[in-house]
Amino acid sequence: MDGKHMQIGEVAARTELSLRTIRHYEEAGLVAPSARSQGGFRLYTEADVDRLMVIRRMKPLGFTLDRMRDLLAVTDRLDGHAGTGPPEGDERGELLESLRGFEEAARRRTADLRTQLARAEEFAAALRERIERIEPVESDRTGRTGGESEGGPHPERTAPV
Repeated sequence: MDGKHMQIGEVAARTELSLRTIRHYEEAGLVAPSARSQGGFRLYTEADVDRLMVIRRMKPLGFTLDRMRDLLAVTDRLDGHAGTGPPEGDERGELLESLRGFEEAARRRTADLRTQLARAEEFAAALRERIERIEPVESDRTGRTGGESEGGPHPERTAPV
């Protein structure tokens, strides 16, 4: 190996994708090893790693394999990897417009995920507050240090989350 190629294990480590996932993306036509070793092992380049990173970044945003394939075709064409050089004129404008559409979709999905994350953080905080309200009650039951009656915990300490 000349140092320009990596085996799939190294690519998996660098991209934090499993070997199975990389093979799945290959079967789906999203990425292909740039070469094979004499023993038939997949060999990848930095460009292949970059492509896998694009795919990895699209996945949590909910892009389907077809949409991933579409974006990769657009970027390949814009980068001149389609074998005919970089596009010009109307084709370039159409490809850029398509790329803008992907960017807008990614931005919208990211905003949705931020909203979901904020809700999840609020929920976790509410659970933490509930635990903190209940913990003194538990120590009161064992140590009987508070002015709590035998009738149970105070209603304000067991408010629903």
